[in-house]
Parts: sequence; structure tokens; C-alpha cells
Amino acid sequence: MPKLKTHSGAKKRFKLTKNGKVKRAHAYKSHILTKKTTKRTRRLRKGTYADKTNVAAIKLLVPYK
Repeated sequence: MPKLKTHSGAKKRFKLTKNGKVKRAHAYKSHILTKKTTKRTRRLRKGTYADKTNVAAIKLLVPYK
């Protein structure tokens, strides 16, 4: 069985926890922040977990994490 290639974009965006959950950052935090409220940008700083419907696909992209 040959080695699998890791998806470069996915390895930068996702981390796996010991329990197998997928950690991710929130979107919409990179630019055009002036029209977003301070409360909203503050909430976007915190990380969250990927939805269970996407976990299997993400784990295929980062097989050795």
C-alpha cells in the first residue's frame, strides 16, 4: 500500500484532537472588518470543531495528523 499524500491546504487549516474531533478556525475574520461589529470579530477569534458531516472527508485529506 503506497503512502497517501496530505492535502497542503487542509494540513494548515485543521488539527485533530486526541478524541478524534477536528478543530478549525472561524471564517470571515481576514479582511473587511470595519463593517463587522466588535462583538462579532471577538467571537470569530475562538476556534471551534468541524461539523460531524465533514469529519470523514477532512480525515481523508490529513491521514497522518
